[in-house]
Amino acid sequence: MGKPKFSRKKYETPSHPWQAERINAENELTKKYGLKNKKEIWKAQTSLRRYRGQSRELLAKIDSDDPQIKKESNQLLLHLTRFNILPINSTLDDVLALEVEVVLSRRLQTLTYLRGFANTPSQARQLISHGHIEIDGRKINVPGYLVTKNEEDKIDYIKGSPLNDTMHPARPSSDFKSNFDKKIEERKIEDKNTIEKITEKKEDSDKKLTKEEKPDKTSKDEEKPEDKQKVKKEELRDNDKTITKNQVNKKNDKKDNDKKTGVD
Repeated sequence: MGKPKFSRKKYETPSHPWQAERINAENELTKKYGLKNKKEIWKAQTSLRRYRGQSRELLAKIDSDDPQIKKESNQLLLHLTRFNILPINSTLDDVLALEVEVVLSRRLQTLTYLRGFANTPSQARQLISHGHIEIDGRKINVPGYLVTKNEEDKIDYIKGSPLNDTMHPARPSSDFKSNFDKKIEERKIEDKNTIEKITEKKEDSDKKLTKEEKPDKTSKDEEKPEDKQKVKKEELRDNDKTITKNQVNKKNDKKDNDKKTGVD
């Protein structure tokens, strides 16, 4: 169990510490979403890995008549739709097409920035950690809090915060706030495009695999058991011929040697 003071890690670290492509991708994500460190990316990756593993297990057993499998698949899809990670009427195949940015976009930090309560994602993190943001009258000071679909419209400044004053210098301008709907729509379009691209790539790879797995007629004809037996028989005959020839040559050599010794 371990001590409650020292809780276990809720994320998995990368398998290798020095990978240039992974490090560059993680640096871009930290800048884009204003993250404190890369642990937050690894947490999102582990949660996404769990969703994918669960969906793979359910897809392998979906043909069976067990009602528990249907129940678990529905629960997984409802959980993801509740957090707006997947759209309504999605399938288990859509879970496998998800990326890390879909989970990072549901964090309270990114949504406070997109809703127009902060000028930058880093400022949104500061406001949340200092206790200026609430959801439905409940103060939340965790920037990595995953916001559900019903809680998106309930994000606001806390009542006792000085940021409720429209003339506060740290508060975003009105022009910035008027464009937050456009930002959200653009982010949704980007997520849909990424999912569509991934599904297209998977379909193309599956088609290629099916083509490669299908053997040609010529290869089938060559691999008949009758042909194999014929080839083996021919090889045995050739070996027997070579053996008999060698034996005859040895006998002739012995005769010649005996004659020479008799003459001497």
